[in-house]
Amino acid sequence: MDKVKMKAPLVSIVTPCYNQAKYLRETVENALQSSYRPIEILIINDGSTDNSLEVAQKLAKEHSEIRVLDQPNGGVSVARNNGINNAKGEIILPLDGDDLIAPNYIEEAVKVMTSKPEVRVVYCQGIKFDQKGQKKWNLKPFSRYQLARDNMIFPATFFWKKDALEVGGFSEDMTMGREDWEFWIKMLKNGGDVVQLPFLGYFYRLTPTSKRKKTATHQKKIERLAYLNAKHMDFFERELNGPLRFQRTWSKPYNTLMKLLGKL
Repeated sequence: MDKVKMKAPLVSIVTPCYNQAKYLRETVENALQSSYRPIEILIINDGSTDNSLEVAQKLAKEHSEIRVLDQPNGGVSVARNNGINNAKGEIILPLDGDDLIAPNYIEEAVKVMTSKPEVRVVYCQGIKFDQKGQKKWNLKPFSRYQLARDNMIFPATFFWKKDALEVGGFSEDMTMGREDWEFWIKMLKNGGDVVQLPFLGYFYRLTPTSKRKKTATHQKKIERLAYLNAKHMDFFERELNGPLRFQRTWSKPYNTLMKLLGKL
């Protein structure tokens, strides 16, 4: 007797958009070229002051797979959570309003997620690009120890909606940048496998207004460390023998030394 074929899960692409009207159509039409179906695209207009909402609404009229959510400006975490909460799909892919993905990225990720229930997160290899050119995004291999020291998983990564809801989504009070890092810590610190697909599937657009650039200051880093240590000391204690330090790579040896000296 033939096995009943499993129904392909709906993938919800969650696309926050703040003043990205210039790129939004390219991002959305690129996602629609995916080899995988079924998908839906939720565009969350985050209080844009340009014509992003108008572009989004026009795209929704042109494509039945698109829905538009409009909200007052609340930041990327609020927008992503709005999309996750309203998603009809079991699997979520955050995709910012100016980035691109390879046509086979969704299909290959879903294969892994549906065949290996122990896997909570699937991503791929990435490229950073701008008008001057592109370069490969060199990411360290995943381990919880490495995740405690720095992030190696970009936002455009697949996870189950139920897992996101279980950890409370993206932390909306983390306004000093790298909120995706904290999200992966929440998602993965207590278990779950991570798979990086062996191909280039994500294209991260560098722009003058990229949040990653705006939050790369000394003060923002201090604020991030304080926030992460306050929320996840159990994780850092286990992986780094104490708190995450400003010189992150020295955290574990420094903490170990301080404990040997009785100062921690």
